[in-house]
Amino acid sequence: MSIASVAATSTSSATTKDAAASLSGNLQDFLKMLMTQLQNQDPTSPMDTQSFTTELVQFASVEQQINTNTSLTQLISLTQSDGLLQASSLVGQTVAVSASRMPLQNGSGGLTFTAGSAGTAKIAISTTAGAPVLNTTVDTTAGSNAWTWNGKDSQGNAVADGSYNVTVTGTDSTGATVSLPFAVSGKVTGIQKTSTELDLLLGAQSANITTLQSVTK
Repeated sequence: MSIASVAATSTSSATTKDAAASLSGNLQDFLKMLMTQLQNQDPTSPMDTQSFTTELVQFASVEQQINTNTSLTQLISLTQSDGLLQASSLVGQTVAVSASRMPLQNGSGGLTFTAGSAGTAKIAISTTAGAPVLNTTVDTTAGSNAWTWNGKDSQGNAVADGSYNVTVTGTDSTGATVSLPFAVSGKVTGIQKTSTELDLLLGAQSANITTLQSVTK
């Protein structure tokens, strides 16, 4: 049995329990093979034990790597749990996040965007499937602008609360159409922890906590 194949198998999934179990099984097989060879060696030509010693050292090194990675995984999990507790203070607060979708909560949604100069901007809202909901043009000032959606479509009909695609476009100094940077706002209704991230729940929409731009009480 070659240590190279064992190490390759073990280190490729070092952060999982399967890796530790695989290493343990391979080590037991290796020790059985070593004992068998020692018991059946030619007394007049004893085996060179240096290679076996090297193999055992390499097994120990791989095992140490697995334990280290497991400890790091546990540390990350603890850090995330602490972040979850801190993020829970955002529940009930209105936040602005960088996202391409807007949450509609209780028939209302909002966003802020930045325009390079005074003029107009076009705001387009559609369903997550891409069906048009509302296309509107608003006046802008140079700098930060805010817009509130009353939850109605282009025909004046109220639409259901949920998550909607949104784009904001304006024109540059040459008159060409350009996308304007924007952030959507919503009330935090919960916090969700995934395997590696923390997400803010804004009604039917989630946003990674790293996209948070501002909090309004």
